Amino acid sequence: MYNQTANSLLKWTLFLLAGSLLLRFGAILFVPMLFGLLIAFVLYPVCLWLENHGMPRYVAITLCLSIIFILLFLLALLLHWQLQMFSDELPRIAQKLKISFIQTQRWLQQNLNVTIKMQDEWIHTSILNSSNKVTSIADSLFSAASSVLFMFFLAPVYTVLFLYHRVTFVNFMIIVLGKSNEIKIRTVLQEVIFTYAKFIKGMILVYIMVGVLNSIGLFALGIQNAILFGMLTAIMTIIPYVGIIISSLLPIAIAYITKDSIWYSVGVILVFAVVQYLEANVIFPKIVGKQLNLSTWATLVAIIAGGIIWDVAGMILFIPIMAIVKIAAQNIPQWEAMYILLKRNE
Repeated sequence: MYNQTANSLLKWTLFLLAGSLLLRFGAILFVPMLFGLLIAFVLYPVCLWLENHGMPRYVAITLCLSIIFILLFLLALLLHWQLQMFSDELPRIAQKLKISFIQTQRWLQQNLNVTIKMQDEWIHTSILNSSNKVTSIADSLFSAASSVLFMFFLAPVYTVLFLYHRVTFVNFMIIVLGKSNEIKIRTVLQEVIFTYAKFIKGMILVYIMVGVLNSIGLFALGIQNAILFGMLTAIMTIIPYVGIIISSLLPIAIAYITKDSIWYSVGVILVFAVVQYLEANVIFPKIVGKQLNLSTWATLVAIIAGGIIWDVAGMILFIPIMAIVKIAAQNIPQWEAMYILLKRNE
């Protein structure tokens, strides 16, 4: 009995290890494909409704995708607007930075006996030593941005293929898993589609809560247009990496220009950092986990495992994947233990 249990644990460990390696090295294939599948699940009810009202399938799919592209275009316009506003403030920021730099140099010279010449030499050395780090960070950001653009290009293609050939994919699953399980397979698929709708609802609630917390923090610091900047920053986090960086620049700049102390800008950074931490570790697991009927433990594991394997994309995708595993476990008697572990008991 002990040997059987040990063999079973070893088999599952090897299976998880092999699966993780496959997902890690196959990210360029699986990430856009799963995003496309996610979008297809969300759009399927709308496409089906349009088709039932006499619209050809390809027209219904095109219409649904057009709505998605319009939303992405509006998001891009929002990003451009924030960049434009920030660039308009750059001359004032540069002027204030120059004044602050001169004041700091004088203070160091008067209080610490550090001459201007010594400070200039130290700054020059620091710039030379940090050039490699800056290049490395820029390369990482460029690589991340390239991956996001590649994903945005491929994901709609997969969405079209999944929606247009959905009958073929369902028939394939029925043949592979056995025609005797056809009713159960269709039931699981319907529940998965319903679960994805709840996932989107949970994501919307998360962005609203993050926007409210951002706005409260900025308002407490006395930043102008706190609600506007708080909600915009929350919306822009939809774009991985780039969104939060660009959207936070403007309120940081406004705090630096309009306030007498640089600590207000530091306070803005702390507000966004704390809210992002709460969003990743408390708000997202609680809200999205509740919508998907996943336990908080399972949601946190999905976020951490997804981040390890696929970075930000994995943190988004692994939660609905975990929800699919829970739904499958609910309908497979041999996976009852897995269902008990993943389901929400609160």
